[in-house]
Amino acid sequence: MPVNCGPPDSRRLKKEFMPTRDTAKTHPLRGEAILRDPTQNKDAAFTREERRHLGLEGLLPPAVLTMEQQVAMSLGQILAKAEPLEQYIGLIALLDRNETLFYRLLMENLDRFTPVVYTPTVGLACQKYSHIYRRPRGLFITPEDRGHIAERLREFPRRDIRLIVVTDNERILGLGDQGAGGMGIPIGKLILYSVGAGIHPSLCLPISLDVGTDNAELLEDPFYLGYRARRLRGADYDSLIEEFVEAVKTVFPNALLQWEDFKKGNALRLLDRYQRRLPSFNDDIQGTAAVTVAGIFSGLSLAAQKLRDQRILLVGAGAAGFGIGNLLAAAFKAEGVNATDIRRRLLFLDSGGIVHTGRGEMDTHKRGVAWSAEDLAAAGMPAALPTKLEEIIAAFKPTVLIGTTGTPGEFTPAAIRTMATHCQRPLIFPLSNPTSKTECTPTEALQNSDGRAMVATGSPFEPVLFNGKKHVIGQCNNSFIFPGVGLGALVAGAAQITDSMFLAAARTLAEYTVAHAAGSTSLFPTLAHLRAISRDIGFKVAQTARDEGIGRKLDDAQLRAALDKFIWVPDYAKA
Repeated sequence: MPVNCGPPDSRRLKKEFMPTRDTAKTHPLRGEAILRDPTQNKDAAFTREERRHLGLEGLLPPAVLTMEQQVAMSLGQILAKAEPLEQYIGLIALLDRNETLFYRLLMENLDRFTPVVYTPTVGLACQKYSHIYRRPRGLFITPEDRGHIAERLREFPRRDIRLIVVTDNERILGLGDQGAGGMGIPIGKLILYSVGAGIHPSLCLPISLDVGTDNAELLEDPFYLGYRARRLRGADYDSLIEEFVEAVKTVFPNALLQWEDFKKGNALRLLDRYQRRLPSFNDDIQGTAAVTVAGIFSGLSLAAQKLRDQRILLVGAGAAGFGIGNLLAAAFKAEGVNATDIRRRLLFLDSGGIVHTGRGEMDTHKRGVAWSAEDLAAAGMPAALPTKLEEIIAAFKPTVLIGTTGTPGEFTPAAIRTMATHCQRPLIFPLSNPTSKTECTPTEALQNSDGRAMVATGSPFEPVLFNGKKHVIGQCNNSFIFPGVGLGALVAGAAQITDSMFLAAARTLAEYTVAHAAGSTSLFPTLAHLRAISRDIGFKVAQTARDEGIGRKLDDAQLRAALDKFIWVPDYAKA
């Protein structure tokens, strides 16, 4: 792929409906001003001719470095910091100083630095946000902006925003309400969109809907930078979200919006309310679902099995678990399984045990997946329903075990051993993150299945040596999915983001994994492949949008050309 030194040309917008570069700057900067602008600064890579032309002579040390030298030097500087949080601070400082170098460094070291700018380190950065804050990034919208949200969006200096990641900060990873500190998540997600899929940073906008916090520790912190009030709820919250959505449609009418780290009830409700009013999706629900389904497809390919023959136990019936079940239902349907059999192959557990209709009142989304008395009888469940996980596993005999509980140790040794008694190659996915929240460790899964389990985790884990065999643990990481989905939706000009797109993304990732697995038993490739994966997913998503009649009507060759034209590679532009 040729190196594309800048975002797409804005002059093609009306003709091709393509995302464009920011055109707010009409006057080039000179002298010290250019060194203070991270989007134009090259540090010591300015050539002598550029220094003369831009009034930089004497403002820089005399040596001229190549991009390769700068990457090597920056890598050494970051790795000299022992603590991941210090590495995070160092990387964000580089982003604030030299944007192009930052993205080039990450692009060439995705495996090494994705866990720093994203999970798990970003969780600690969110917790420490007010104490490590250096420079503003993105937009903060509070209840005091009510009636003026569109004005706040217009105050952002870049006009051609095409990708927004927004959070209300209430469910940051597995850490809960982090108030203003949740801004670290949209920033991290958009970094991965740019480095992993080539979406130019000028098209991206992180937003925090800082509606207060119920985190007492934050409210008592004298240095807390957020909106110092209890969290907004009810009709007032809903009206603020409504104004925000309308403002986005007005100010950034071509933007794709990603809902991020909203608490379960709001996440499901807002997705249902707005996904047809503007192109939008929720990564915690749909991205998690797609990457999990991809891992299942990969495991079934390794075991030479079919999805239609699997029984899946979903431990955790929140937004993530519901999203996984919903996409699995779509995958079963695509394989010709009827609605009754689909329901009976997906068993949900929550804190109250088996989700079934005899429990009375329950959340709306749970009613849609609850088993009836007939379903329980068909599965051979005893009249006194089992409550322990190993008892439920013994009765249901699942082949796939998925955890989204945020409860460490939920997958007990007894539960794993029980699963291994009826399943030769059990798929075990403890997905909760950060690492401290995982339902079991890969070592525990392998030890209690006699090394037969195929394991994927939500957080990164080192390979496990068991009985002389090295097991590379694939990370069920949403970053394999959402950058490609966003890329494909933008290139396609998709009017909506559909489940079909996420199922296409899951199949594409699984196919890539089979060809490029990180290890013989790994269910995912390494993140070093993220750009290639995102391009493949982007093509399939754009193709799906076209075929569903909600995207640009281009043939496959034209779609591939449009992708190549759009994807940005971080390199210095000529002055």
